[in-house]
Amino acid sequence: MNMPSLMDRLPHAFLLMCYCFTYVSVYGLGPGSYHNPSASFNDSSIGDGDVVRHSAFNEGSDVYLTCSNKTWNETLYVIWTIQLKYRNECQISSDDGGRGVDTCNDGKSLTYTSSTQSYLHIPDFTNGDEGVYKCESVYKGGSKRYEINVAITVPPRTSAWFEQQDKKMVAVCKAERGKPAANILWSHARNISDVKTSSEPDGFFTVESRLKISEGMDTENLSCTIRHPYWREEKILELKLTKGYFLLPRILTVVAVLVILAGFLLLYRRK
Repeated sequence: MNMPSLMDRLPHAFLLMCYCFTYVSVYGLGPGSYHNPSASFNDSSIGDGDVVRHSAFNEGSDVYLTCSNKTWNETLYVIWTIQLKYRNECQISSDDGGRGVDTCNDGKSLTYTSSTQSYLHIPDFTNGDEGVYKCESVYKGGSKRYEINVAITVPPRTSAWFEQQDKKMVAVCKAERGKPAANILWSHARNISDVKTSSEPDGFFTVESRLKISEGMDTENLSCTIRHPYWREEKILELKLTKGYFLLPRILTVVAVLVILAGFLLLYRRK
């Protein structure tokens, strides 16, 4: 009597098992970060279970780093060795006895998730927090080591204008102090532009693109597009050239010649 109903349920049970397997495979609890919507990651293994991760976080965001999915009840100790780019190396650690060490003293801290997993919290992420974060987590039955190369993403300041260069008009589009370097494109793609990228000691980049404006060129719809990983959408800057701008240098030249001639005429009359 019960066999038909049991057989009827088997396909549903099979589908449920497949769903659970697919969910764990896709959304598995991989260590290395915890709720970082502004982050990008790239993992690689270096053998013996060690993992190297490259992560980038937006300026001003709260960063959470983990190196194990073990709960604190299973963990014997966690040691974070932090090698910052612009500061001395420091350590933050904690063990199952409640003993902890913090030689960084800069706001970073070890804390726990709602499931009692430990993570390193970096509040208000800045350029000074860039560096290599090495974590060793020892738990009952094993250990895990992570090396996380942490970088920052900072949006550049943008500007665009016209100026004179070698008696010719050029359009300039600039993205200052961004990290990484921004990418600049012109709406007049057929015209050749000169792009220069300069780096500063603190790792920021300035990109400047200069587009030569030839006489007769349509400048009414001239714009430059700036792309950067910090932004979800690209920035478009429109440049407006005043009518008669190309006539202005000629007018100034004629005025200068007339002034010189008037000067010679005055000197001639005095003699």
